[in-house]
Amino acid sequence: MLTIWGRINSHNVKKVVWLAEEMGLTYDRRDVGGAFGMDEAYRALNPNALIPTIEDEGFVLWESNSILRYLAANHGGEAFYPTDPKARASVERWMDWSFTWADAIRPIFFQMVRTEADKRDTALVERSVARAAGLSAILDDVLGRQEWLSGEAFGVGDIPVAAYVHTWFQMPVERPSRPNLERWYAALQARSPFRDVVMIPLS
Repeated sequence: MLTIWGRINSHNVKKVVWLAEEMGLTYDRRDVGGAFGMDEAYRALNPNALIPTIEDEGFVLWESNSILRYLAANHGGEAFYPTDPKARASVERWMDWSFTWADAIRPIFFQMVRTEADKRDTALVERSVARAAGLSAILDDVLGRQEWLSGEAFGVGDIPVAAYVHTWFQMPVERPSRPNLERWYAALQARSPFRDVVMIPLS
């Protein structure tokens, strides 16, 4: 059985659990990190002391996007992860770009969700909102030319960006209108694994 270590309110853990749900995998998720802490046994699995980590039939892997690639290639097949080198590179481009997007969103999330109101850095929030608003135009442009970041069908390339897109749309900040991005977000919400795993209260 697949084991997934990591607390579910982590964006990176959500990504892995979401894909596992999309593929109908049987898995055992174990709370690690944050309030749950990390024992020495977990640190032996992941020397970075970060989440998530998986074990699949004795194979241990960390780094969330590497986990997504592995699960999609090993369990999901062509439906989630194309084998054609150009198609696969196009998918992986968005997986890698997701770190740029996450870096823009993360300060907003930490300030608005995990920081007490009287201690928030409003200037940092404003800078981060401006950066995210600019980056959202990139998403809006590509989603005006194709249905999904992965291409014409949902795939592993959509998941890393989408985890933080949900946070972007939940933040009480002013966002520019991005019709194609909003259409994609609505399509994500129509997927029950996205609703069940990603659309939980932010904490």
